Amino acid sequence: MAVNLAELILIGLLVDWVFRKFRLPGLIGMLLLGVVAGPCVFNLLAPDFLATSQDLRLIALIVILLRAGFELSREALKKAGWKTLFLAFIPGIFEGTAITLLGPRFLPLTTLESALLGFILAAVSPAVVVPLMIRFIEERRGAKKAIPTMVLAAASLDDVFAITIFSVLLGLYTGHSVQLGGALAGIPVSILLGIGIGALTGWLLLKLFERFNPRATKRTLIVLGVSILLVRLQYLLENTVPFAALLAVMALGFVILEKREHMAHELSSKLGKIWVFASILLFALVGAQVNVEVALNAGLAGLALIVCGLIARSLGVLCCLARSSLNRGERIFVVVSYWPKATVQAAIGAVPLGAMLRMGRDPAAGNIILAVAVLSILLTAPLGAAVTAWAGRRFLSVDESEHSARDAAQESNA
Repeated sequence: MAVNLAELILIGLLVDWVFRKFRLPGLIGMLLLGVVAGPCVFNLLAPDFLATSQDLRLIALIVILLRAGFELSREALKKAGWKTLFLAFIPGIFEGTAITLLGPRFLPLTTLESALLGFILAAVSPAVVVPLMIRFIEERRGAKKAIPTMVLAAASLDDVFAITIFSVLLGLYTGHSVQLGGALAGIPVSILLGIGIGALTGWLLLKLFERFNPRATKRTLIVLGVSILLVRLQYLLENTVPFAALLAVMALGFVILEKREHMAHELSSKLGKIWVFASILLFALVGAQVNVEVALNAGLAGLALIVCGLIARSLGVLCCLARSSLNRGERIFVVVSYWPKATVQAAIGAVPLGAMLRMGRDPAAGNIILAVAVLSILLTAPLGAAVTAWAGRRFLSVDESEHSARDAAQESNA
C-alpha cells in the first residue's frame, strides 16, 4: 500500500504538471491516471490500497468542501441570491426527467429503471466542480456577480436532491414501503439540519480556539477531524433523521469565515497545502473506480442518452438564469460548469445492479445502468473540467477592485 501511495503521488504530480503545461486542468490527468492504473486496465494498485479507496476519497472530498466553506462569504451569497436555490434543483429535475422519458427509447430499460439511471446522472460532481470554483474565487473571476460562489453552493445542494430522489425510486423498484411526500419533505430537513449542525459546530470550534489558542496547524487538524466525525454522524442517523453532512462541513467553514476572517483564510491556506496531496488521491482513486469495459458496453445509445440528458440540464440552467443579470458568456460558463459527473456516479452507479442481484432479478438492466453511469464519468469529467476551465478564463472578468479590497483586509487583520 505504501509503495502504491508513493507511486501515485509522484506520477500524479508529473501528470498534473504536464496537463497544466497544455493549459488543461491537472485533475483530468489524474483521473486518467487512475483509470489506467486501476483494476480494469493495467491493475497496478494493490487490493489493500483499493480497499481503503472509499475512505481516502471521502477525506479528500472533505478537505475541498472545507476550503469551499472558507470561501463562501455572506456578501457573495447575497449577490448570488435566489439563483442559487433554483440551480440546486431545476437542472437536476430537467436531466432526470429527460432520461426517464428517453431511456426506454434508447436502451432496453423500463421507465422506472430509466428513472433510476436519470437521477444517478442528475448529480453534478463536487470533486470536479468545487476545486475549479475555488480557483476562480481566489482569482476574483466573476466576483462582481458572485458567479463561482453561486455554482459552488448550488452544486453542493444539487447532490442532496439527486441522491434523495434516487433513494425514493430505488425503494419503489425494490418494493420497499416508501412515502414519497415524506422523502421529499426530508430534503429541506436534511439541508437545514446539515447547515444548522455545521454552523453550531463552527461556533463551538471558534470558542475552543479562542480559549486555548492552538497553533494554525493544530487548528486545521482539529477542523478536519471534526468534519470527518460529522460525516460519520450522517451514517449513524441515516435511518432516523435526514442529515446532509457535506453541507454541514461547508457551513462550519462559513461560520468561521464570518466570525474570524483572518483565521478562516489561515485555515484555508493550510488546507490548500493538504489539498495538493488529497487531490491526487481523490481524482486518481475516482478514476480507478471506472470500468472501461463496462462503459464501452453502453455503446452509442448510452452516449446519446447522456448527451440528451446534458442538453436537458443545460436548458434547466438557462431557465434558472432567464431573469438574471448575467451576460451570454457568463451563462455559458454556468451551463458548462454543471456538466461534470464523477463522485456520485462512482459511488451509487452499481447500487441498482446490487439490488437486482439480491432480489433474484435479471441483472441485465443493472449492468446497463452501471455502464451508462461509468460512461458519463469518462465523457463528462475530463470534458466538463476542460471546458469549464476554458469558459472561466474566457467569460469571467477579474474584479480588480474587490481583489485589492480583500488583500487590504487580510493585511489589516494580520
